[in-house]
Amino acid sequence: MAPTIAATTYDCADAAALADFYARLLDHPVDPDASEYVATVGRESGLTPPLFFLQVPDKTPGKNSVHLDLIAPDLAAEVERAVALGAKHIGDFDEHGFQWATLADPEGNLFDIAVHS
Repeated sequence: MAPTIAATTYDCADAAALADFYARLLDHPVDPDASEYVATVGRESGLTPPLFFLQVPDKTPGKNSVHLDLIAPDLAAEVERAVALGAKHIGDFDEHGFQWATLADPEGNLFDIAVHS
């Protein structure tokens, strides 16, 4: 039997704080028992895969090779909302038939928001 995806995991400095950012961004609650050491979003509310946040002493340097790709009907509005929640807008792209914005969460992890076509 092949493995299945259990979660998308973020190494971070404060698991509860970063989980709160993504919970507000995705409109899913932080799961109970979140702490600065470990937290999840979507495990109990049905987000697939759920997000897992784990405090680590040193994050891997450089660009993260795994990131969230989100899709929205109004790209500009969602980028604005993400920035208001604490994200940093890195850049806008229009390549290969796709339009998206790359952002960094409050701890610098990259994620993209694409326009719903």
